[in-house]
Amino acid sequence: MRRRTFLAAGCACSAMVAARAAYAQSWAAAARFARPGLATDEGGLWSMMDREETRLRRSPFALRDPELQDYVQGIACRLAGNHCPDLRIHLVRTPMFNASMAPNGMMQVWTGLLLRMENEAQLAAVLGHEIGHYVERHTLERLRDVKVRSAFAQFLGLFGWPGSVGRIALVATELAFSRDQERAADRIGVTLMRNAGYDAAEAARVWGNLLLEIEARDEDDIARALPLLATHPAPEERRETLGQLANAQPGGAAYAERWREKVKPHMLEWLMEEVKRGRHGQSLALLNRMIERSPTSAEAFFARGEIFRMRAQRNDLDLALGDYERAVRLGGEPPQTHRGLGLIYRQKHELVSAKTCFERYLELAPAAADAMLIRNYLEAAGT
Repeated sequence: MRRRTFLAAGCACSAMVAARAAYAQSWAAAARFARPGLATDEGGLWSMMDREETRLRRSPFALRDPELQDYVQGIACRLAGNHCPDLRIHLVRTPMFNASMAPNGMMQVWTGLLLRMENEAQLAAVLGHEIGHYVERHTLERLRDVKVRSAFAQFLGLFGWPGSVGRIALVATELAFSRDQERAADRIGVTLMRNAGYDAAEAARVWGNLLLEIEARDEDDIARALPLLATHPAPEERRETLGQLANAQPGGAAYAERWREKVKPHMLEWLMEEVKRGRHGQSLALLNRMIERSPTSAEAFFARGEIFRMRAQRNDLDLALGDYERAVRLGGEPPQTHRGLGLIYRQKHELVSAKTCFERYLELAPAAADAMLIRNYLEAAGT
């Protein structure tokens, strides 16, 4: 009897996977949407989103890099097909993993998400998912529910102000898509990836990597740690489902080298923002993965050293020293590496070594914001 139960469960699972694969292969995007009239509820919503988009363009959080902007916009257009002219990508400077799509075609992509992508295909997986919500008009379906209209009023106030992480997580929970909508967006995203020539297996790897951060988190509130998770099914489920969909039709490219070249100018800034986020466990999980993938990255070793120094638990200062020194040996280290070394040597009362490191820091970054403080340290030490 038990054997029959297992066989039945296996057949049901296989049937489900086959059905999802068939759906993904047969799905076709709807025609472009005409702008709704202002007299309609949908038209009023589009108008409000247009105003918020104007605010976002002027926001200090907007990342102003035309080359990177065009690159990400190009990925979205390859995925979106005939909907390309209606999509507008906005890169937003905030160190959290998040992307969101508005009914009028405005999409936000946060730099914390970009930092965590290993290749172009992984970004395509996230963009494709958001485009799936757009073409299926999931946001409009949710907003037709009276219960979420008050939450939407709060949501509008968040555009252009992504630093309000706590509010984002709270409001996102109220606006959350249904599980069926999320699964549909995942299936559509995989289809769009395949059509654009990307390796759909990278979609599952996005969620596998996030799982490592979740497991290493310092707190119990997952939504506060990663706001995107407040509106999505469990990463374990998504990783498994996306993996099954990818296996049904393997192939495609990841474009890792092209991705690294495009984001390289911003990597140090994004790493510094990640360090300042104060989620030490998650940041270490991310940096461990980055170092394993790129063991010659002086910037990654520097950032991990900063995390160890700031956390300052047992043996952390020694671990930080090791990472800082490795960054120096690799060459091309950020100037702040020498500041970190100096601060640790100062704490250990090794003043000669601290002096050498602080002087090197000031030599490399004479106009640093904390240059006066470092000079005060040198004077106080009698050097």
